[in-house]
Amino acid sequence: MITGAHFLLYSKDPDADRAFLSDVLEFRSINLGHNWLIFALPPAELAVHPATESFVQKHADRSMLGAVLYLMCNDLKATIKGLAKKGVQCSATVKADWGMSTSIRLPSGGEIGLYQPTHETALGFGLRPKSKAQKRPAAKKH
Repeated sequence: MITGAHFLLYSKDPDADRAFLSDVLEFRSINLGHNWLIFALPPAELAVHPATESFVQKHADRSMLGAVLYLMCNDLKATIKGLAKKGVQCSATVKADWGMSTSIRLPSGGEIGLYQPTHETALGFGLRPKSKAQKRPAAKKH
């Protein structure tokens, strides 16, 4: 049984980005030694989007899917304001059918997304078995 998910962020300055996640975003962590921190994350969900170009990481000579991290919030404007008080600059906000978003520049120069969804989320589902009412729609044929 799947018990969780582990995300990997590749950074050009991992110590600075770890400090940002700990000190600015206030994510709790465990230290496995030598400042190798594993962070607890808020509840998560996963969406699969089409890709137009190669976006992969190799593992054991196999191509792993690439991923982009978006943190979620209930009030994007208030979250941006709170981050600004901590010296964090966000990109311009973008409004779309699915919500409003911005990005946060990490100390390494990398970016992670932040968005306020306007769509229904799967955050409350956790690892409970699907009920008959939550059946997956049939896949579209291309």
